[in-house]
Amino acid sequence: MNIHSVSDERSRRRQETLEEYRVQQPSRQDLEYADCVAEKAYEAARRCVQGRVASPGRYDDLKLAVEALSGGANTVLLDDIGMPSIMVALPWMRIADLYDTEDESLHPAWIACGKPQKVIYISKYMNIVENQRAYSLPMREPYSFVTFDEANRFCLNKGSGWHLMTNSQWAAIAAWCRKNGTLPRGNTGSRGEDWRNPHLKGVSARPYYGQELTLTGSGPVEFQHNYQASGIADLVGNMFEWVGGLRLLDGEIQIMPDGFASAYSDEAFRADSHHWRGITAGGELAAHEELDTLKLDGSVPGDGEERDHLLENGRPVLSTRLRNRSYLGPHTQGNQGYTECRFAELQTDGQLKVPSMLTQLEIFPDSACRSEDGILVVRNYGERIAVRGGKAGSFERAGISALHFYSPRTYDGSATIGFRCAYVNLS
Repeated sequence: MNIHSVSDERSRRRQETLEEYRVQQPSRQDLEYADCVAEKAYEAARRCVQGRVASPGRYDDLKLAVEALSGGANTVLLDDIGMPSIMVALPWMRIADLYDTEDESLHPAWIACGKPQKVIYISKYMNIVENQRAYSLPMREPYSFVTFDEANRFCLNKGSGWHLMTNSQWAAIAAWCRKNGTLPRGNTGSRGEDWRNPHLKGVSARPYYGQELTLTGSGPVEFQHNYQASGIADLVGNMFEWVGGLRLLDGEIQIMPDGFASAYSDEAFRADSHHWRGITAGGELAAHEELDTLKLDGSVPGDGEERDHLLENGRPVLSTRLRNRSYLGPHTQGNQGYTECRFAELQTDGQLKVPSMLTQLEIFPDSACRSEDGILVVRNYGERIAVRGGKAGSFERAGISALHFYSPRTYDGSATIGFRCAYVNLS
C-alpha cells in the first residue's frame, strides 16, 4: 500500500520549485505559480515519455508562471509538437561588454546565419530526450550515451531555430561569468558535490563507475551561471557537453562562422561539410590546410602506442605548423596519445600574435582567465569535436573554460557527455 497521497506528491513538487527559484517567503500568488510550474513540468515530462503531442495553448499558464517566478529571465518555448522547454533568455551583448576591449561589434553568439539576434535562448537544464527530441525540464536525469550527430539531430528535430548550443554561445556565457564574478560551481566531485565546496550538492540521480550524476537543476544557486535561480544550470560538472561549430581536424582549429552552427542541417554538420573553416594567424577564415591556419601542436613528439595515455611532459601549443602529432599510428579516429594543460596557461609557439577571434570563442585564454577555469585536452589527429565544462569526478580539471578536443563525433560519451539545445528566431 502506498502511504503517500497525491497531495503529498504535489506538495513535494511545489516545494522543489520554490527552492529552485529561491522564493524565501512565498505569497499566495507565488504558491500558485510554483504549483503551476511543478505540475505542468511534471505533465510535460509524462507526456514526452508517453509520446503524446500537446494541444495548442496547453502550456500558456506554465510560461506565465515560469516568467513570473524568474522575473522574466526564464521563459517556456514550445517545439514542433507543442511540448515545452524551460529556457533562459540572453539579450544581445557587444564584444566590449564581455572583454577588455573597445570593440563595439556584436558578439558572435548573437549572430545566426549572418543575421543579428536581439535575444538567444539557452536551455536552462541539460537535456532529456523523448520522441527523438531534446527537452529542458527540471529534476530529470540528463540524457547520456549520445554521439555528436545524435545530439544535433535531437535538437534539429524540434523545428526551425532549434539547434545544439554552439561554442560561441558557450564562450559568451563564460566571459559573462568571469566579468561578473560568478564562475559556476557544479557536480565535479564523486558524490554529487562541488569538489572545492562539498556542502554545495545536487540531488543524486544514479552512480556511474563510482561517480554520481545529479538531477537537472537540483543544485544550489552556485551551480547556476549567474548565482541566481534564474540562471543556466550545470554548465560545470555532471557531464561534459557537446557544443556546435568547433572542432580540430588533424590539429587544425575549425569553426562554423557567421552563426551558421545555429542553423545546422544534416548536410551542414557532416565531417566533410564546406561550412567548416580554418582561422589564419591574421584572424581571417581559410580553407583546410592553408599554410598559416592556426593549429594546436604538441610540445613533445608523439608515439604510436595503441592505448589511451597522456604524453609525458607534453602540453598543447598554439602554432601555424603541426610539428608534433600526439599519435603517429594509422588509427586516427581512436583514443591514443594526448596532451593537456590548464586552459588559462595555453601558450603560443614563438612570437605568434593571437587573433581576437580565438579569445572571443574561448579557444585561447584572455587575461581574465584563471587556473580554476578548467583544462584543455588535445588529440591533434583525426576529427575531434569540442566538449566543454567537465563531468562528475573531474575535480580541479573542470571549469567554465574547460575544453576537450578528445573524442570523435561517433563517441557515445557513455555517461560522461550530454548536451543542451538552444533557440534563435530565424524568421
